[in-house]
Amino acid sequence: MLFPGIISIPKKVKPFAVLLIWILLCSVSFAQQQKRQSVFAKKNLIAWCIVPFDSKERNAAQRAEMLNRLGITKLAYDWREKHIPYFDEEIEQLKSHGITLQAFWYASGPSPEKDENLQKILAVLKRHNVKTQLWSMFIPGPGFDTLTQQQKVEKISVAVAYIADKLNEIGCTLGLYNHGGWSSEPENQLAMIEYLKRPNIGIVYNFSHSEEQIHRFPEFYPKILPHLLAINITGLKGGYPAQVVPVGEGNIEAKMIDIIRKSNYKGPIGIINENFAPDAEDGLKLNMEGLMKILTDQRDKEALKTYRQTK
Repeated sequence: MLFPGIISIPKKVKPFAVLLIWILLCSVSFAQQQKRQSVFAKKNLIAWCIVPFDSKERNAAQRAEMLNRLGITKLAYDWREKHIPYFDEEIEQLKSHGITLQAFWYASGPSPEKDENLQKILAVLKRHNVKTQLWSMFIPGPGFDTLTQQQKVEKISVAVAYIADKLNEIGCTLGLYNHGGWSSEPENQLAMIEYLKRPNIGIVYNFSHSEEQIHRFPEFYPKILPHLLAINITGLKGGYPAQVVPVGEGNIEAKMIDIIRKSNYKGPIGIINENFAPDAEDGLKLNMEGLMKILTDQRDKEALKTYRQTK
């Protein structure tokens, strides 16, 4: 039997042995394909910051249709008070359009158990049986700055543990989301993860809130890598702190992207609109084009193919 372009199998080899050889060759081929697959492939992108940051104020159906046009299959849902009545509709539209709800955003104070909005989020996820992530920033209460480092870890961890345990009950995960302050520093996030030892707590790293950390990125990235749930990229320009700009217009983000590409990170990559363009669709396009420019410079041919295929 002949496997074209691979190997010739002697006629005397028994059929069962041939089957084993074929399975082995297929496994090797699949492993090679997986190794070649780039984490920056288009199907791995998450659309982020496109709900309140959209001059067209799209409804759930229009937003899902926009993502279908762009070929983006994942959404991280950021919201404001006026969007709460439409939580159910958002999830239903995402499902009907084949889009994964990658995450729900939430800002926690020191007492999340008293927050009605958190209960509404947990209820809608449970109602629709959605297994997703909650990207949460944590805002400490008064007197926090007077505490020792260990006391700070223990104080914030009370809120973190409450949310993580509630999410665990419905099969969801908590992502510690850097948005400034003590709880956004990678070393502090790692300290809380180690202190709590909850299996459903990870880290979501944002370029857009790393302006004062980026000079240390090569140092702490390997440490947060085992815990990363998602990475949201933007452009970063200037010194430290850096200015946030569209992807491809900065002088720092390409080096960070290259570090991520060459690591064993396999999670999703978020592209952000926020204040880059009034229309969320234009903002996503702008950042995808900038990412393609960087991928071209870094010769990531496997990733670039995925953008050409879905145009």
